[in-house]
Amino acid sequence: MKHYAHVTADVDQSRGGRTTAAFFDFDGTLIAGFSVLSFLRQRVLSGDMPPREAITQLAAGWEYGLKLSDFPDIMAQTAASLRGISDSLMVDTSEQVYKNDLSGNIYPESRALVEAHVAKGHTVVIVSSATQYQVRHIAAELGIKHVLCNHLEVENGALTGNLLPPLCYGKGKLEAARSFAEDNGINLGKSYFYTDGGEDIPLLEDVGFPRPVNPDAELQSKARREGWPVQSFASRGLPGFWDVARTGLVFGGFFGSFLAGLPGWFLNQSRRELINTAIPIWGDFGSGAAGLQVATEGEEHLWSDRPAVFVFNHQSATDALILARLLRRNFSGVVKTEMQSNPLVGTILGAVGTMFIDRGNHDQAIDALKPAVRRLKEGISIAIAPEGQRSLGYKLGEFKMGAFHIAMQAGVPVIPIVIANSSDSMPKTGAIIRPAKIDVKVLPPIATDNWTAATVHEHADEIRRLFLKNLGQADKEEVKLRSVK
Repeated sequence: MKHYAHVTADVDQSRGGRTTAAFFDFDGTLIAGFSVLSFLRQRVLSGDMPPREAITQLAAGWEYGLKLSDFPDIMAQTAASLRGISDSLMVDTSEQVYKNDLSGNIYPESRALVEAHVAKGHTVVIVSSATQYQVRHIAAELGIKHVLCNHLEVENGALTGNLLPPLCYGKGKLEAARSFAEDNGINLGKSYFYTDGGEDIPLLEDVGFPRPVNPDAELQSKARREGWPVQSFASRGLPGFWDVARTGLVFGGFFGSFLAGLPGWFLNQSRRELINTAIPIWGDFGSGAAGLQVATEGEEHLWSDRPAVFVFNHQSATDALILARLLRRNFSGVVKTEMQSNPLVGTILGAVGTMFIDRGNHDQAIDALKPAVRRLKEGISIAIAPEGQRSLGYKLGEFKMGAFHIAMQAGVPVIPIVIANSSDSMPKTGAIIRPAKIDVKVLPPIATDNWTAATVHEHADEIRRLFLKNLGQADKEEVKLRSVK
């Protein structure tokens, strides 16, 4: 499944080999926005930073933006303000910031570029003026093993208020990249550098393939003079008017689709017929309104062996829209009971006959499987995400066993639906739907006739491996940040 081929075209046609490096800036290039603002917000909300200190930090950033102060002064001030804070607290804060904000700010286009360089065997490196706490989780998510960034000094488990030299900024990035290249046999003349900032021009001039992304005014002007190819990504950041309008149409269209099904319900007094009329209308209209282009491989498996338990990997709230478009009729869903309390989503799920399970209550969860088994025996298929919740980004989570017990008890097949990249349209942390091309692969039905309680875990593991294979995912090594020397 190839996404954003127009973005990665020159990389796809390049020569492979580890001696070519792909250097990526962080803020504004790999992710939208400024990660430091997310950290400030998290620290204020958690009570770790007084609002007055946060205002001081924001004012310092504003002064830098207006060229009233230098970046080294800003970094020194920031480091000093963190003196005495424990390293463990900063690590915990970085994890919360990643989960609540940064994970949803990764540009899908930049992710595609990273994957394209990895596929070519290139050495991928983040080179950023951010700190180790800001970069660590995004590097791990993208499988980037080499990180050149600024490091806050830690002694005896606490920050000292000092920044470890040399500074990774401007010409400092150039020196860091040169040092890395010398240590790792990298040919900078064959290497790439992606960045949005004019302060990075020294390194752009030193690599063979300078690649401005979302450039600021200074870099835009330089790129125009030098003839450097420029790319602008709009899939993240502040949504536009049409993005908000599209999202409103998707949710409004749900209720409109049920109005279309009311005449049949009045005539036949069949709630199932109402749902079967409304769901495909919403799936077709909603995906069109949202700008989702759903490319489906193996569509014949959706109809070859029903009723069935359709298991899908869950990245986004738009998965419900994709399933409505694909499955269309005679199916129901199983979701965690927390969704029932959501006034909008809970109403929608309840209206289509979704079953709610309290995953924190084992006995209740087991009892809740019985109606699902009963519906399967009545000819109604079940759609369920075995991960139990939306993932952060593309990475597949661990599987829970409920879906597989349901299929085994009902004696119906399991049909995997592999959704490659629905988080591109709306990540877990997002609230607005963006246009995107979504690749979906429906795998052949998997019979459960010979499954037993003793082997169900083994079968679930086999199915999860199928998902991993078709998603192109492999276990990622732990990212080890190296100091800039």
